Amino acid sequence: MFKKKAMNEDDPISEEFLEEEIPELRTTDKRRFNQQGERVQHVDEQPKVPVKSPKEIELEAKLKAETDRREAAEAKLIGVQAKFEEAKAGLEKETADMRTRLMKTLEDRAKQGQFDFLTTLLPVLDNLNRAIDASEKDASFEHLLSGVKGTARSFEQTLLSVGVEAVPSIGAIFDPELHEAIDTTEVNAENEGKVTAEYSRGYKFGDRLLRPARVQVGKAQAQSAGE
Repeated sequence: MFKKKAMNEDDPISEEFLEEEIPELRTTDKRRFNQQGERVQHVDEQPKVPVKSPKEIELEAKLKAETDRREAAEAKLIGVQAKFEEAKAGLEKETADMRTRLMKTLEDRAKQGQFDFLTTLLPVLDNLNRAIDASEKDASFEHLLSGVKGTARSFEQTLLSVGVEAVPSIGAIFDPELHEAIDTTEVNAENEGKVTAEYSRGYKFGDRLLRPARVQVGKAQAQSAGE
């Protein structure tokens, strides 16, 4: 006979009651349920830990080693990039400073060249003033001409001292690179193509032509039909 046990309808049926009243329901299952019917894990039950295979362990080790290597390489690259940027900035600053010094040196040289050239022109001006003073005291044409010639020679010497040379003209073979033909004149055959007169002198500065000489060029006389 089953033992009757007083209980409320609201009281849940415990496993102990069922095992005591109905022996057939006894089981070796150690699981427990709470009053809401939810399974409660037994203290002896432990969650299963997945066991890794040697292959998985080896792959994880290789992955970690590769990750560490990549992170080290990235850190080294960042350091190299920082050093490169620092060196680049230093080089740009040094280049800018060098450019500034070079420009200043060139400007100083140009100013010095101008200063030296102007200094060489002062004696020419002195000679011209002397010629003027002399012409005021002696108005003869010969005296005035002598003073002007002396000033011109002084000026040419000054130009020569700074590298300016006169272009050869009268008697030279006509050279279109140095001469500008203004007109021609009839000459003997041996003077064909030679400069016979100079209207304005040409000048060179080193290998550069400052201006061509304006000249007259000889042209051989045309022979008559009888000759």
